[in-house]
Amino acid sequence: MQMSDTRQIAAPPSEVYAALLNPDVLKACVPGATDVTGSPEDGFEASVTQKVGPVKATFKGQVTLSEMVENQSLTISGEGKGGAAGFAKGGAEVRMEAVDGGTSLSYDVEAKVGGKLAQLGSRIIDGFAKKMADQFFSNLQDTLEGPAEPEAEADAPEDGEKKKGWLGRLTGKE
Repeated sequence: MQMSDTRQIAAPPSEVYAALLNPDVLKACVPGATDVTGSPEDGFEASVTQKVGPVKATFKGQVTLSEMVENQSLTISGEGKGGAAGFAKGGAEVRMEAVDGGTSLSYDVEAKVGGKLAQLGSRIIDGFAKKMADQFFSNLQDTLEGPAEPEAEADAPEDGEKKKGWLGRLTGKE
């Protein structure tokens, strides 16, 4: 399973890069993370509890960072075992570029699963993996930019329309 996306974050590349190296920020951003310890040099150990379809498991694994170019790019590789549920492994190439108003963060993710998880089918796994990646980068964006302004939340449409992103809030456009 592979996916790519780009996000605009209202913070300079140096802040985004530092956040990706901080275990406390990673713990706050990884959905279901209960523990993240370690350092960028030695790698991180993490525990993540997630439910994928009917399978709920706690994954314990290692995350390593490589090909680190300060404030520009890095590669994240990880592998976790979830006991009887199986295993997950994958990586992401993350690139940061300074743009007006902050950082353009692009990522390419590749993930593989095995065991009971693999039996769920690719549609469930692919959807779950996309949701996890989207949630991680949304959490990272919220951590760096701070919570949405109270009046922006109060003005949010109630009919299920999508909230404006930070660029939309600045320009008044969607």
